[in-house]
Amino acid sequence: MAKERVDFSALIPYIPAGSYESVLHYIHLYKVQLTIAKQRQTILGDYRHAFRGKGHRISVNGNLNKYSFLITLLHELAHLFTYEKFGNKVSSHGSEWKGEFGLILEEFITKKIFPPDLESVLMRSLRSPAASSCGDENLLRQLKQYDIKQSGSFFVEQLAVNALFIIKGGRLFLRGEKIRKRYKCKEVTTGKFYLFSAVYEVTPVSAT
Repeated sequence: MAKERVDFSALIPYIPAGSYESVLHYIHLYKVQLTIAKQRQTILGDYRHAFRGKGHRISVNGNLNKYSFLITLLHELAHLFTYEKFGNKVSSHGSEWKGEFGLILEEFITKKIFPPDLESVLMRSLRSPAASSCGDENLLRQLKQYDIKQSGSFFVEQLAVNALFIIKGGRLFLRGEKIRKRYKCKEVTTGKFYLFSAVYEVTPVSAT
């Protein structure tokens, strides 16, 4: 996937007001090569540690809203901090990473960068952050409120049982019952069942 290397001043439109100087401090301190990537379906951001003359590299998807972009960037910086302290001797999202992410997240929360609803959810996640914002449904639900919402788009949890919906790519599903935290949905053409997050965005369709 092609990436665009960032002129650091070009970062300003991607992050919330009041966060630029603090972000720039860490980028300069660790000599991070920061890139903005086109939308990737499976990841929001990525970190690669310094290796064989190459510096630390971080990429973040450029289609994210400002708060999602900043949280993803802090997530990747926490990987950098963890690597600097522990190398490859700890798990990717273990207690060491959670500690580093919690610390930098708290730093930015105290700067009052996030709106009250997001700040409240982030404060609750400080003790044990999820491995990604996608793994914390409450956080993801709040973050999506700041997306430019497409007309006709809904969360799976907002649909009625047996409602038909399509996902990106055009596949058609029938919404089923909730099983623990996810919804069991049937793909109409294959009859196979898949589990969907409650806050997965879909487009409902009318039965004919």
